[in-house]
Amino acid sequence: MMKSGAARPGGRTRRSLTAAALCTMLASMVLPAGRAHAETQPPTSAGHVASLGCAAMAARVDATAGSGPLLLRSYDAPAGRGAPVIQPLHAAAFTYDNALAVIALLSCDKPRQAMRIGEALRMAATHDTRLRDAYLAGAVRGGQPLPNGWWDARRGRWVQAAEQYSGAYQDGSSCGNVAWTALALLALYDASGEVRWRDAAVRLAQWVVAHASDQRGAGGFNGGIESYLLHPRPALWKSTEHNIDLAALFDWLARIDAPGGDWHAQAARARHFVEAQWDAASGHFWMGTTADGVTPLHTPSALDVQLWAQLLPQAPKPWRRAIHWVEQANAVRGGFAFTDARDGMWTEGTAQAALVYRQAGAATRADPLFGSIARQVSPGGFLYASREPRIRAVYSWYRHQPCLAATAWAVLAAFNRNPYTGAS
Repeated sequence: MMKSGAARPGGRTRRSLTAAALCTMLASMVLPAGRAHAETQPPTSAGHVASLGCAAMAARVDATAGSGPLLLRSYDAPAGRGAPVIQPLHAAAFTYDNALAVIALLSCDKPRQAMRIGEALRMAATHDTRLRDAYLAGAVRGGQPLPNGWWDARRGRWVQAAEQYSGAYQDGSSCGNVAWTALALLALYDASGEVRWRDAAVRLAQWVVAHASDQRGAGGFNGGIESYLLHPRPALWKSTEHNIDLAALFDWLARIDAPGGDWHAQAARARHFVEAQWDAASGHFWMGTTADGVTPLHTPSALDVQLWAQLLPQAPKPWRRAIHWVEQANAVRGGFAFTDARDGMWTEGTAQAALVYRQAGAATRADPLFGSIARQVSPGGFLYASREPRIRAVYSWYRHQPCLAATAWAVLAAFNRNPYTGAS
């Protein structure tokens, strides 16, 4: 799902303007969730990064008084503190970022904070006509989150961010973002046993089946709805990454015998598309298809597609070759770039790689990555989206700007938590 301008088959289409977008004995140094203390951890350890990330996200939630639902702003200003001055990002709460924050806060043993964000996502999932890629950050009042926007005093009206070119795609409903939100709700169901979380996840899964099922080519699911300048239309391209996310979602629903659909069958459909994008000759996945739903996109090489496939339950062993692929195609000093342009370190993706290494039992490969991640902590606590001033994503850019998603992925990696299964 990168993420800042046009919808893209290999990504989450979750940002409408780019703001951008741990070294010693890893396994033994991570303290139990909620108990890591920065003062007792080496400054480049997983435990140190977990402590800082958990504290930063929890503090952002607690800054909004009360116990009601809320969404977190996705980006801080480039200087490291406060809101961005660019209006479409000033109060943008991207659904993908907030879903990640829910899962990460549960790993931090911060269920109260996780549930406040989760309740806002649940309200959006159950009361909006479709889940949007972004909403207005802050406390949620009136039954459901508002579209991201601001009051224009000169014109005397509320302006939606998606009315502007720089926020043009915030009104979309990308299947990857829908899947991640449902995964966060299932994580809350797993933690609490409360069926309201499961039922909201089922509603989102049903929306995907109804609106994105695709019979062309290898089948699977298309991109969902892309809404450019508030003009929604079907996203006919297909994303390998989206289908990986959906396979994980449907697998989880099947595992818990959730009502409302044949989730085994839907998981098989998503996996079939993913399998069709595997190129055995090169040992990596194509990013997805063009709008014809059949023609594969051979370039660029998107890091997240290769890594997230490894996190699926029962991922085929040949897929592990994709790890070697990214080590050749995406590696940069200290971490990984988003694409094979290799123009700088993507913090979020570097954390994803650290998690994949740990899940594969290769903690020593993850150790140096945590050192790089630890050096990206901003004055406000969130991690910078990129180490360099600007790096290439797909159809967009990441910038050296503090980012909620990067912070959440670092926490997940530090606690070795697979967001597709809830397991550590």
